[in-house]
Amino acid sequence: MTNSVFIIAEAGVNHNGSIDLAKQLVDVAVEAGANAVKFQTFKTEQLVTQAAQQADYQTANTGVKESQFSMLKRLELTAQNHLDLIAYCQHKNIEFMSTPFDMPSIELLHRLGMPRWKIPSGEITNYPYLKQIGGYNKQVILSTGMAVLADIEAAIEVLIAAGTARDNLTLLHATTDYPTQMHDVNLLAIQTMAQAFKLKVGYSDHTPGIEVPTAAVALGASIIEKHFTLDKTLPGPDHKASLEPHELNAMIRAIRSIEIALGDGIKRPSASEQKNKQVVRKSIVAKTAIQQGQQFSEQNLTIKRPGLGISPMRWNEIIGQRAQKNYQADELI
Repeated sequence: MTNSVFIIAEAGVNHNGSIDLAKQLVDVAVEAGANAVKFQTFKTEQLVTQAAQQADYQTANTGVKESQFSMLKRLELTAQNHLDLIAYCQHKNIEFMSTPFDMPSIELLHRLGMPRWKIPSGEITNYPYLKQIGGYNKQVILSTGMAVLADIEAAIEVLIAAGTARDNLTLLHATTDYPTQMHDVNLLAIQTMAQAFKLKVGYSDHTPGIEVPTAAVALGASIIEKHFTLDKTLPGPDHKASLEPHELNAMIRAIRSIEIALGDGIKRPSASEQKNKQVVRKSIVAKTAIQQGQQFSEQNLTIKRPGLGISPMRWNEIIGQRAQKNYQADELI
């Protein structure tokens, strides 16, 4: 492959509102070899109503039945937190990313100079939101959980009409359920979207483990996004569906190995195979002793290793010819 897969370590809200925990998550992402570490930017008052209820997975993962408002309020990052994290990421040589969930958060991240935008699945039908981000003409990663092709096409049109170059768009296949069950993954949708929109396509994974994102790379994903945490037992809505540090390390190692293994797609012997061709391929050899002038036949010829003599593909050409010399049994013709 000519382009390396861009791996986003999704810290999300797994910092639990603590800047120290957020910095520890940055350290884990750097150690694992991720290209970027991504957080979430929102003002709770702008994001949900006071009465909005948790998603079932949020209640299940937190063990607490409360409103989305009260849960999210504890997980906000301040503007100063953002400045601190951006500086820390620059110091650690990893790209800072954050997903905005409301218009003031978009404006904050724009002022802070974020170089690429990640639009979450829930905002794919949010026209003002899409138009605002589209107007910046930056790299845009659009998650497509819960969407059909018509939803995706409409969002792409808004982004492009607002000013985003088509080449700056990447789609992410995703399933908006935490954790995602294997029968809901539908990885082949990566190829469907690539064919339908002629855009780069990646994958945002919410399954347990690392098998599915690794497989997504083999199917052509150019971006992989995966939630991670310091400890799955920490309180919060996303920890249980996240990778722990050793798992994040393993996933990124596996992806980098798959990248190498994919190669360039040209079918030819590898350099390492060349030395084995003569050893494992076969030649036409004498099955019995053959006298000079005797006619070659299926009774006195056979096929054996090594591949240093006449190829067995010339069998019909050799049968019926006369021997130009004497041959011992097992001698190459």
